[in-house]
Amino acid sequence: MNEDPTQAVADHPRPARKRIELPDPAAAEAARPGWRARIGAYVSLTKPRIVELLLITTIPAMLVAARMEYDALPSLTAVLATLIGGALAAGSANAINCYIDRDIDQLMARTSRRPLAKHQIPPRNALVFGLVIGAIAVLGMGLLVNWLAALLTFGAIVYYDVVYTIWLKRTTPYNTVWGGACGAAPVLIGWAAVTGHMSWMAWVLFAVVFLWQPPHFYVLAMKFKDDYAAAGIPMLPVVAPAKRVAVESVVYGWAMLAVSLVAVPLGATWLYGAVALVTGGLFVWECHKLLGRVNRGEDPKPMRLFHWSTSYLTLLFLALAVDSFIM
Repeated sequence: MNEDPTQAVADHPRPARKRIELPDPAAAEAARPGWRARIGAYVSLTKPRIVELLLITTIPAMLVAARMEYDALPSLTAVLATLIGGALAAGSANAINCYIDRDIDQLMARTSRRPLAKHQIPPRNALVFGLVIGAIAVLGMGLLVNWLAALLTFGAIVYYDVVYTIWLKRTTPYNTVWGGACGAAPVLIGWAAVTGHMSWMAWVLFAVVFLWQPPHFYVLAMKFKDDYAAAGIPMLPVVAPAKRVAVESVVYGWAMLAVSLVAVPLGATWLYGAVALVTGGLFVWECHKLLGRVNRGEDPKPMRLFHWSTSYLTLLFLALAVDSFIM
């Protein structure tokens, strides 16, 4: 867990990128899609499914913050402004990510159908689109919510695109770990949108999402290991044995379960505690099953843990939302 990432890369040299025949931009320009298809391409740049997952953690955090701080519900204006601003901010970060990663997206089957990889949108247009909706998100959060929420929103965009996409993703197998900070940021943004400050509960919920992300993305990288290897991206499953990946998933799973239960003494009720214990226990169990399959030399079936991890996060924060009404 504490191994120097630089040494990890040295021990497992980054795979060379695969040479492929890239599409001819001129030919792609001649076959530009109609306006409906172009709108769809811009929407695709924002990665809507990822945006949806991020917003799942925002609303419960706002409900709990309002309940714990004011014994009330958050204002509808704050909720709508935060959700719209959060969706635009996440879409901005994803669009800029697509612009930065357009070279490697063409090398991976999983991402080769993204708009920039297929030359459906000029790269400059995608960058401008991402910057504009990001500016709207930050300014809107500042004017309609508060400036702490706006600052956290701006920080999340910068962290994802500069720290993670440009630096961590291409240089260290612990990119997924340290990149998790921006994925957990919506919890803090939602909390700040209601209260204007942070609390221990906000940081605990942030930590749950932060610790959830390594197992969630490790198994996805196991599934698409060849893709990442072809693009020269040193994801942990590419540069380390499968057993190392499975062991770390178990460790992060247990840490996530333990931290999730800390919310109970901070104010969450028995309902949240029961859901956290059961769903977190199942998450850890799936992590151990992954390790068992790896140890036996079987197909690790990583997507079983991936799909359950998504269900876990949804159920946990749904329980948190319900919990806010009975605190």
